[in-house]
Amino acid sequence: MQIEQPKRIGSSKRRRILCGESLLRLLHFGYQQAMSCIFPVAIFGTLAISKWLDVPFIYRYDLILLVLIAVQYLMYRSGLETLDEIKVICVFHIIGLALELYKVQMGSWSYPEQGYSKLFGVPLYSGFMYASVASYMCQVWRRLKMDMTGWPGMVPASALGAAIYLNFFTHHFIPDFRWWLMALVAIVFWKTWIHYTVRTKTYRMPLTIAFLLVGFFIWLAENIATFFGAWKYPNQQEIWQPVGFGKISSWFLLVIISVIIVAQLKFVKAGKHKT
Repeated sequence: MQIEQPKRIGSSKRRRILCGESLLRLLHFGYQQAMSCIFPVAIFGTLAISKWLDVPFIYRYDLILLVLIAVQYLMYRSGLETLDEIKVICVFHIIGLALELYKVQMGSWSYPEQGYSKLFGVPLYSGFMYASVASYMCQVWRRLKMDMTGWPGMVPASALGAAIYLNFFTHHFIPDFRWWLMALVAIVFWKTWIHYTVRTKTYRMPLTIAFLLVGFFIWLAENIATFFGAWKYPNQQEIWQPVGFGKISSWFLLVIISVIIVAQLKFVKAGKHKT
């Protein structure tokens, strides 16, 4: 009896299969990233449309606030966001609004348009721009089954996050320690890797690289937001100008605060208690 030998897959066919699998993973990754950006996209879409389309009987800032509240409600009701994620978003809204109130009073930027929903010159919708970072973090964490190894623990991570947040306030009166803080980030998180799964394959990258990438894309988003009049820096009062590259360092540090809070809450929720 002659036993048939299993057919071998040729090298060209194997390459086609591998390319097909890689393409599927890339498409899956892009889709999950896009779904994670629903709330940020809603913000930019609202800013763009409201800049060119006047809605009668309501100020633009008030309209933006109502639209974003409605988007959050619909995302929750549709299951795109969980109740825990809504809570995290509310925390970031408060953190961001506190920073906005201080920065506007210090003249770092301004919101020149009128609105009933302005508090000390700051429209309440501005907190949602910070909350959108938290929304993205929560969504992408869940969708890509993210996890971290080498987490430094709650105490050093929280202390560093608090120091970074405080520096946003104190650098108006004392020297700016952002570069020292960035060096501390490299030291504290040098063993930390972020793991994420695309379909059936798990990848990893150093957490500091992820900080930098997200900070860069937020800087791009900031240019779009200021172009559509979300807020204005002093050099943009007369005519719009691109936001300087130096702001990437600010967003890099702000992203770290976001990741620290979201990651620690995720660890506690999962019962890991990484202290």
